[in-house]
Amino acid sequence: MKGILYLEDGTTYIGKGFGKLGTSVGELVFNTSMTGYQEILTDPSYAGQVINMTYPLIGNYGVNSHENESEKVYARGFIVKSVCNNPSNYMSEESIDDMLKKMNIVGLYDVDTRAITKKIRNAGAMKCIISNIEFSTEKLKDIMDGKDIKQNYVDMVSTKEMKHIEGSGFKVAVMDFGAKGNIIENLKQRNCDITIFPYNASYNEIMSIKPDGVFLTNGPGDPKELKNVVKTVKSIMNTVPTFGICLGHQMIALAIGGDTYKLKFGHRGGNHGVYDIERDKAYITSQNHGYAVDPKSIENKGMIITHKNLNDGTVEGMKHSSLPVFSVQFHPEGAPGPTDTAYLFDKFIMLMDKNLKQEAI
Repeated sequence: MKGILYLEDGTTYIGKGFGKLGTSVGELVFNTSMTGYQEILTDPSYAGQVINMTYPLIGNYGVNSHENESEKVYARGFIVKSVCNNPSNYMSEESIDDMLKKMNIVGLYDVDTRAITKKIRNAGAMKCIISNIEFSTEKLKDIMDGKDIKQNYVDMVSTKEMKHIEGSGFKVAVMDFGAKGNIIENLKQRNCDITIFPYNASYNEIMSIKPDGVFLTNGPGDPKELKNVVKTVKSIMNTVPTFGICLGHQMIALAIGGDTYKLKFGHRGGNHGVYDIERDKAYITSQNHGYAVDPKSIENKGMIITHKNLNDGTVEGMKHSSLPVFSVQFHPEGAPGPTDTAYLFDKFIMLMDKNLKQEAI
């Protein structure tokens, strides 16, 4: 069946449709990963976005029930060069087409994804509409103009109630901005006793469990939209060890009085080089974000930059000079190494252990 991608500047790409029959509006972004399409689709940080995959063949190893990062797909659309409907893998349970249909996601294939990527790199991430049922550009423009893609996506993806996962180790409170499942798995592997809180839980609610540490997760959207949450994060940082990833990293920057800004086209993929200044070592990392921390804004605010992006020099990690607080922009649970940066979870464990020992003195 026919499919179309229409951009807010009037650019049109004609291809073939798959997945759900329908029309969807979102922010057009690209991802450079060669594998992991199922994890990408189920990452809550893609809420409200139409994902263009740069790798040309998607779906060749199918989809299974074990690799999802969340229970549903929050992305608005999926674009690939070539889609495989006859996957071959011992774990495969269904095709990518079946998954999109089940998750009600509109798909588009047989388009020049390199041209779309170059468009985004030159013009920046932009509003778009993807459809496999409506092809009048006038009608598509009207639909797109009438749809506001600026929403509180964190409220959409965050847990609505407190959840407890029993463990024998440190007691960790997780502020859920749209947590990927593998983040929770990494904490479970370290025997943490985990309590997951809604993103807008109050300081008193979080402290009521007397956590040994607080984990700030990844999530979608602009961190500046969460002003009340920033106040909560500031109070938490001054109380217990705190570790932030992605949106959590940006929230820490805002909490210490720093600033964030929107990147032209973001960092999304499993092949982003990051330099760890303290270890004097470079890592290949998994990333998915459209905002970054302004390095000048955190000068003289107590934060020390620990990681830098090797492509554009943006801030990829930082720590507080006196408080047990640190964060990274990339995803150490994203398995690009596959365990190269998992040491950051161990660092969080050691930070909580050290803090408890100091309190006992």
